[in-house]
Amino acid sequence: MRAFSYQRIEDTDAALRAMRSSGGPQAVNPPVQYLAGGTLLLDLLKLQVLSPDTVIDINALRREYGRIVVTEAGLHLGALVHMAQVADDPRVQAEYPVIAQSLALAASAQIRNMATLGGNLLQRTRCPYFRDTSWEACNKRHPGSGCAARTAPNRLHAVLGVSDRCISSYPGDFAQALTALGASVETLHRDGRRSLELERFYRDSNEPEYETQLLPGELITGLWIPAGSWTRRSTYLKIRDRASYEFALASAAVALDLSEGSVREVRIALGGVAYRPWRAREAEAILKGHPLTEANAAAAARAAFAGARSAGQNAFKIELGQRTLVRALLEVGQLA
Repeated sequence: MRAFSYQRIEDTDAALRAMRSSGGPQAVNPPVQYLAGGTLLLDLLKLQVLSPDTVIDINALRREYGRIVVTEAGLHLGALVHMAQVADDPRVQAEYPVIAQSLALAASAQIRNMATLGGNLLQRTRCPYFRDTSWEACNKRHPGSGCAARTAPNRLHAVLGVSDRCISSYPGDFAQALTALGASVETLHRDGRRSLELERFYRDSNEPEYETQLLPGELITGLWIPAGSWTRRSTYLKIRDRASYEFALASAAVALDLSEGSVREVRIALGGVAYRPWRAREAEAILKGHPLTEANAAAAARAAFAGARSAGQNAFKIELGQRTLVRALLEVGQLA
């Protein structure tokens, strides 16, 4: 681990002042990094994948950004709320089960007790060629160097949203649930506040050195999830190699408004199979206005993966992803 300076700040203004640069997108390895739960940052510091000059501890901001608020209009989550708090909250479990489930199925209990929601959204890829700096070819770490995963073992890599520059898969679970529910990310920058739709928060694989729309020094402060007729009837299905502490091979976040067996509204986001949290709008369009049958669910799943592109060993994810979505749709259709 490289030496770095550590600062603990007490208010938002101090956090923003501590950031030295502004303008342009935030690169994967900025010189100044915020520290909240630290569950991933410390790992990547030890691996020397990240090498900031300064780490800014923002845990004191939990006084302002550490609350869960449920209203008739929707759900507001502070960015410094811990994952376990939301997963265990009975109001979230009842009104937004897909959110509670996605967090409960993520990581270990110890990590969920430490990790924050804002930090969870900023997870780095679990691609071994990104995390192991002995691999030179990684366009995320070294733009223009190539993508080692395209020709090396790539069983865990993405089949949706990939490009010749990067085929890594987004590792999180929570962001899929938020994407399905049309959530927004609230941020604070030295020039003011803004709100970004989560579906557009993550950048595509053509510029893998930039992962999100955040500007240098921009701070995630909260998340807004609007209420809808589909939020209570929702679920998160995660398929993985083992049942605990493992990342998804394929996952599906589904929220459904069903009337007399016919789909009035459906929201679908896929994980484990895509470069970023993946909203499956083509699948949604096939289901709307039609009965939720196994045949219709299968047609929707085929539409969701129509643009899939395998790199060899990960080809199984195309069928697995379709089966995962069909199962999630049928399971959510059976909910009261």
